[in-house]
Amino acid sequence: MKNNDEALFPFYKFAVDHAGIGIHAIDQNGRTVIYNEKMKEIEGLALEDVGDRSILELFNFEKEESTLLKVLQNGKEQLNVKQTYWNQTGTEITTVNDTFPVFEEDKLIGAVELARDVTAIEKYVLQPLRKHNHSRSLSQFVADSEAMKTVLATAKKAARAKVPILLIGESGTGKELIAESIHHELLPPKGMFYSLFCHSSDPELIDRLEEEVNGEDVLTLFCERIDLLSIPLQQKLLSILQATDQSKKQFIASIDEDPVELIASGTLLKDLYYFFVSFVIQIPPLRKRKEDILPFVTTYLTYRKERFGSPLECVTPDVEGLFLEYDWPGNFRELELLLDEVSSLSTTDTCISYEMLPMHFRMKQQVKAEEPTQATDFIVQPQRELLPLDQYLREAEAYYVQKAMKLHDGNVTKTANALGMSRQNLQYRLRKLKNGEKD
Repeated sequence: MKNNDEALFPFYKFAVDHAGIGIHAIDQNGRTVIYNEKMKEIEGLALEDVGDRSILELFNFEKEESTLLKVLQNGKEQLNVKQTYWNQTGTEITTVNDTFPVFEEDKLIGAVELARDVTAIEKYVLQPLRKHNHSRSLSQFVADSEAMKTVLATAKKAARAKVPILLIGESGTGKELIAESIHHELLPPKGMFYSLFCHSSDPELIDRLEEEVNGEDVLTLFCERIDLLSIPLQQKLLSILQATDQSKKQFIASIDEDPVELIASGTLLKDLYYFFVSFVIQIPPLRKRKEDILPFVTTYLTYRKERFGSPLECVTPDVEGLFLEYDWPGNFRELELLLDEVSSLSTTDTCISYEMLPMHFRMKQQVKAEEPTQATDFIVQPQRELLPLDQYLREAEAYYVQKAMKLHDGNVTKTANALGMSRQNLQYRLRKLKNGEKD
């Protein structure tokens, strides 16, 4: 006869797996012990990718430190905390979390987080029409780099072509702003501008879309991250688009990775890609067009001064250097969040100094690049001091993975197959190696 707790376990498990909020629990070492289906949906991670990894390995927190780890350290609950961060697939996430310490006989044994996904709501609020109270045009973009000038010139041609358009670029590069700007370049204008955030594979989402598309005479529809929809929903989306009179509608979609790899991995429906591929615009990441960083900062501070009376109007030379050295994995979205944070705390300063930068950003700049690893570094020699085993294994893995990527010309899918691992697992390891993270 089972005791009462054992008898109730299947019910607890069912409730956790089917809850409408994300649930993530860690033990006293920061290792994941519960990670439910809703949290998987929110954060874009497969359950097998989470395993027993530390939370520091799973996410790149850009604006806040992990509330789970904070509660684990101080034993105090954290309620209604909003976090914006990038998960291991490079997807920007915004959640509102309640995090609680877990005690057993007065001993802190872990923490549990309950997360409500507000990504779509946040993105809706932050659309340029709402945030800036005016329509964005291509002429308003900061484009000192030749790469971005090419993007804007191509976007103008796309607006005149009046065919479906595909935008390719990492999270935070401004794909939605480009899409909206194309909408305002159309002649004649195509009515309303709609964004379909495809981060959720909710069948009702596509049903509502069908009603909107059929209910409007003219419109521009921007489908953000079509590769995040399930394949059946991608097929349904394609059917809706193909059945619509394209002479009265402008369709734009976005992805953030190489479409060939997405199709090869079964993430992107080939026919849906072909529907949008008639006009492709590749938006380079910020790290490849750093000439745009300081002009963007100047434009941001000017807008903030005119709109809110902010005294900030420049950055110090050392901050300029840090901004130009940093790789900005979240691209312009991350830079804007950083400037938002600094500006909201500033009162009388006229120039952003090093001391005004958030601690999380300053800490990143203190990490020094290591010398390139050579194959001979892994040969055990009597005259050479032995490395700690964990450091040796970490460096050996980095060397092997990087060489394998080079051997396959940077193709993640081919490299993953050669190494006998999933594409998602390899991407996770590559990001960890890039950020210099330890196990």
